[in-house]
Amino acid sequence: MSPHDAMTDAAPRSALETAPDTPAAGDAALAARLRAPLTVGGRTVPGRLWLAPMAGLGHAAFREVVEGYGGCGLLFTGMCNARAVPTERPEKSEAFSWRAGEPPRLVCQLFGAEPEHMAEGARRVQAEGFFGVDLNMGCSVSAIVKRGCGADLLRDPERAVRMVAEVRRAVDIPVFVKFRTGWSPDPQPAVDLARRFEDAGADCPVFHPRVAPDRRTQPPRRAHIGLVRAAVSIPVMGNGDVFTPQDCASLLDDTGCDGVSLGRIAVARPWVFAAWTGMVDDDPDRNPAPWREAPLALLDALARRHGPARAVRMFGKFLVYITGNFTYGNGLRGRLLRVMGRTPGSFGADEPGGLRALQDALRTELDPLPAVLRRPSALLFGM
Repeated sequence: MSPHDAMTDAAPRSALETAPDTPAAGDAALAARLRAPLTVGGRTVPGRLWLAPMAGLGHAAFREVVEGYGGCGLLFTGMCNARAVPTERPEKSEAFSWRAGEPPRLVCQLFGAEPEHMAEGARRVQAEGFFGVDLNMGCSVSAIVKRGCGADLLRDPERAVRMVAEVRRAVDIPVFVKFRTGWSPDPQPAVDLARRFEDAGADCPVFHPRVAPDRRTQPPRRAHIGLVRAAVSIPVMGNGDVFTPQDCASLLDDTGCDGVSLGRIAVARPWVFAAWTGMVDDDPDRNPAPWREAPLALLDALARRHGPARAVRMFGKFLVYITGNFTYGNGLRGRLLRVMGRTPGSFGADEPGGLRALQDALRTELDPLPAVLRRPSALLFGM
């Protein structure tokens, strides 16, 4: 069954008080706000709820599932190495790849240490017909930071601003900048950088209000988004711990940001864009279909693009978020990992035994649907 099919049969579950809110039915005002078009760099984006760029997760197969449900205003790739992109072969690359016809609604995120490398990568992105290019100044993974990329750029504001300016001179498409509060809790450097990014030609900051060393151990400081928004005249997207429609509405209200970029919740619930924009009812009592079908749709998309063996391995990165949807998600995750652990790594496309075993296990575990959490498991989402 495809993600577009709507099932209305109720599944018996325990702990019904944990069932999610019904944003599609209950928050028409939020849905209308999120469906409003937004102009970025002279181009129109048909919505204000976007997919956040996510390394290792935001690849073409996952984006296919997201788009199958609808409601996402703009898609982003995972991190692409700016030095490799000019000669990258999309048919061989996991990050710098896309589906036919996808680039006009897709932004390519680049990471790099040198402005000239980012500019050269951006030229290739524009030549491939992408909507825009996003400069990663937010990744705080040590392997990226040690190379002078990602959040390391926030330690060197002159290089960061020069990078925006070089990319702006290189391309005509919208230029996005994903960045953080910085390396200390003081938001003023980020506010100053936002102004300088705008002056250098950036069209839209996507701002995550955490310090760079913090890998989600502390809550994001939403007030920082408001300070960045007040400092510039270009659109600002907010990001960070937005897991429910109430989180989304309060972020918009409290900060004045122009839209919201969703990461982990989109991995757990690829239909979230459709739900919060009023296209899909994701109350599990009335419509358990998305909860059951999205993991299988993802596995299918992965298998078609990468083959059964690699699909199972790639699915492992999604598992912690998918099982975080459920009250007893840690036990569910353990059972599915055991199925995946028994999967031989040598089967070929004509012997998808491991893939079938995982598909069968998912169908068994999700029908009837386990108790669903309003807010996903903090334990699993924090891994």
